[in-house]
Amino acid sequence: MSPPHAHTAPWSGTDCYVIAELGVNHNGSADTALRLTRAAAAAGAHAVKLQLFDAQMLVSRSAALADYQRRAGETDPRQMLGRLQLSDEGTAAVIAEAHSLGLHAIATVFSTQLVGPAATMGFDAFKTASPDIVHRPLLEALLGTGLPLIVSTGASTEAEVARALAWLSAGHSRLALLQCVSSYPAAPADAAIAGMCRLAQLCDCPIGYSDHTTDTLTSALAFGLGARLLEKHLTLDRAAPGPDHAASLTPELFHAYSSAVRDRWRPFGAPPGSPRLAQAMAPHLFRFGGQQFDHHDPRFGPPDKRVLDCELQVRALSRQSLVAARDLPAGHPLTPADLTVKRPGTGLPPYLWNDVLGVPLARPVPSDTVITAQDLRAPPSP
Repeated sequence: MSPPHAHTAPWSGTDCYVIAELGVNHNGSADTALRLTRAAAAAGAHAVKLQLFDAQMLVSRSAALADYQRRAGETDPRQMLGRLQLSDEGTAAVIAEAHSLGLHAIATVFSTQLVGPAATMGFDAFKTASPDIVHRPLLEALLGTGLPLIVSTGASTEAEVARALAWLSAGHSRLALLQCVSSYPAAPADAAIAGMCRLAQLCDCPIGYSDHTTDTLTSALAFGLGARLLEKHLTLDRAAPGPDHAASLTPELFHAYSSAVRDRWRPFGAPPGSPRLAQAMAPHLFRFGGQQFDHHDPRFGPPDKRVLDCELQVRALSRQSLVAARDLPAGHPLTPADLTVKRPGTGLPPYLWNDVLGVPLARPVPSDTVITAQDLRAPPSP
């Protein structure tokens, strides 16, 4: 297939659009990224997804590692991300290879400074990572490119999702929402598939599921419930060094995963993608691989949108805050040149950017330091 026009949502016209998340599993190697792209094509994916970030832009001096990253042997967040960055040349090579293989190329962009360059690289769509559901400047910048946008919603509340949708109201026709659990890997009992039901009530747009479990059944059940998009991490080696390999599928398992939702899925009642996703779950049955499942299976969870206990650490560490772009003295009224946005999410959220402009500082704030309400003489309401 040939990639569609950039302004056409790549997932249009498919019952289930499968995204192979390359993420940082290339470990900064363009050659590995190309091998992963070819593996994704052979395994039946519709698209590959990269992550575009700059370690210096993304993490402040206050950033810390999540437990799953420490378990993978990481010791410093900025060093980790610096090692995992893919060069612009490597990114361009992956986009070209994906298109030559009939795949779409999607990018998760982590900083507003990177949106402009990313928009010129030939991506078919953009995505925001779950922690950036509160990053209004980034969401609006990506929407402003005119490309389709996937918004992931892990570790977020219903109110946070609704607020982001209000910011993006001008582009709902180009949006897709993903239910996600920000835990790496996520236990099947924490999969919370039925959160898609509430997302479908919040926005009349395609709803999907970003799967961080290590099995293939979870996504198959999500498809049966009505997911239009599925996303799963792909790795060449689950034991490779790096933070995300353990929560990823090898090419062989990814092929089984994509085949599961295409060939082995046999739902009872309405077909996948039916309007039932926007309704409260009914006690219907699902059949997969000769087994039957009903809505009481723990993978489904309740049909609402909530933050799970297993997501709390990633929510705090991977969200971004307003950060001082330079040394700022007490009494200084904040200007755009004084601000940037970086991890962690322990300070004022990025959506307050405009609200803090002109507000004097109550105390000095050193460069690369998270700005908190206590730093301002008149902090805005969150």
